[in-house]
Amino acid sequence: MNLEIISYSSITSHSASSNGETITENLTDAPFAEFSKSIYKKLEVPYPKFFKMDELSKLAFLAGEIVLKEIDTANWNGEKVAIILGNKNSSLSSDQKHYESFKDRDNYFPSPAIFVYTLPNIMMGELCIRHKIKGENSVFIQEKFDAQFLYDYVQHLFEAEAYEYCITGWADYLPNNYEAHLFLIRKSSGEDKHPSFSENFKQLIR
Repeated sequence: MNLEIISYSSITSHSASSNGETITENLTDAPFAEFSKSIYKKLEVPYPKFFKMDELSKLAFLAGEIVLKEIDTANWNGEKVAIILGNKNSSLSSDQKHYESFKDRDNYFPSPAIFVYTLPNIMMGELCIRHKIKGENSVFIQEKFDAQFLYDYVQHLFEAEAYEYCITGWADYLPNNYEAHLFLIRKSSGEDKHPSFSENFKQLIR
């Protein structure tokens, strides 16, 4: 089955881009908390819940907004949409914050707002809620981005489950080292208007 890349997004500590075109740059080397807000404002997303998310979820959410900006997700069949991502550090940033909240037995106050984000699949949940996605959603913990594994997995989903769309790629966060690269995939229309999934996926994420 031939698949194509409808759009792709990238967010690093240096910039945010859509289909290879820069949306905004982090010219002042601002920390993620500040840079993520600037991307959010640039995208003009009316979604106040964004500010309650942990950093990993914010990163994936923003990359998702970029990759889906040309798609009317309000009217698509969410049961035919999947999300398959790779990630190295799981939810480590939130895990550490959660640990800090209870390690001092004299000042013991774990935060439910932090605890809820101590699983990497929570970022998937945020994307699913935002875009009404009801298909398979999985996060695979990998030492480094494994394009071949994700490619094979997504290809199988389309062949075995007849999905219409799949968001795949990489979303990983540590305070001083974060990046997200998301791709919106669908069955090829045969019109050669979009990059081939098989020919371009590995190259585009580098």
